[in-house]
Amino acid sequence: MNQARVGLLVAAALVAMPATAFAQPQPKPAKAAAGKKDKKEQPKTIDLDAPSDKPAAAGGTAGATDAPAADTPPAGGDDLGGLGDICKIDPSACPTIDLDKAAARDMHEQMYAVQQIYALRYHRFEVNPYFGLTMNDQFVSHDGPGLAMNFYITNVLAIGVNGNFYQGLNAISAFNLQTSRAARIGEPINEYQWSADANFTYVPAYGKFAGFGDFIFHYDVFLVGGVGAISTRPIAVVDPDNRTFTFSPKVNGKIGGGLRIFFNRWLAAVVEVSDYIYPEQLESLTVATGLSPTTTNPTRLAAQDPSTWLAPGSYITNNVQAQVGLSFFLPFTWEYRLPK
Repeated sequence: MNQARVGLLVAAALVAMPATAFAQPQPKPAKAAAGKKDKKEQPKTIDLDAPSDKPAAAGGTAGATDAPAADTPPAGGDDLGGLGDICKIDPSACPTIDLDKAAARDMHEQMYAVQQIYALRYHRFEVNPYFGLTMNDQFVSHDGPGLAMNFYITNVLAIGVNGNFYQGLNAISAFNLQTSRAARIGEPINEYQWSADANFTYVPAYGKFAGFGDFIFHYDVFLVGGVGAISTRPIAVVDPDNRTFTFSPKVNGKIGGGLRIFFNRWLAAVVEVSDYIYPEQLESLTVATGLSPTTTNPTRLAAQDPSTWLAPGSYITNNVQAQVGLSFFLPFTWEYRLPK
């Protein structure tokens, strides 16, 4: 009987052991467990700018309800920008500008999109020594030095004077001598002593160009016109034994143009071509014969009478002259003053 009881207890224990083993939790894989452990060890990142996912508690405290969110800007902050901070620090410095009225105003801003002039001429003196060469007279040349001085009233308009000196530098050409000998014809020619003119100068264009690699040359083109006087006299060709002429001034006009190329802001090379126009008296091609009717000396020949030496009337003469020289602008420096 006791053995039967012991056998029943052993059988019941054997039946209960598998059931207890089946109730135990299943162990997780080692890799998954290791990943979970690493995830727990990493610090959690909190984004304060991110909106909250949880709604505010209905039963929250009054302080929590009244406090604005950290990412909510104060009223009017978008309109004031940096001015809002100024108003908080110093209320007296806070601007009182009506932005709507200010935005509706007409704007008269001047925009300077063109490079400033390299060599400013406004209210500067120009001193221009040069040497002139005759271009249109093939019988006699009237070369000589000259000097021009101008004052620029504006950046493009100037008033000035110029003068030329010719005496002792007039030269009869070889062509004139050869023609006179071959054809036995004398061509009336004249020589100059000096000239002086008052001028207006206008600069219609200026710019720049590149040369010698990357070097930039600035230039301007100018027109000149004026009025003055020129002293001339005929050269005795027909009857040099009896005729001797003296210099006399005549009114002349001047018109021309030229080009300046600036080396710096106060020095430039100048090439100019001008036409000096004046009425000229020429030597008479005929020699008077007999006695002079205008003198009391009955033995004086008519050929020696100065009243017979000149041709009647006057002739419009053009003295086209090329001038090459340098221009010096004074003062050497200046300061730009732009309107505000």
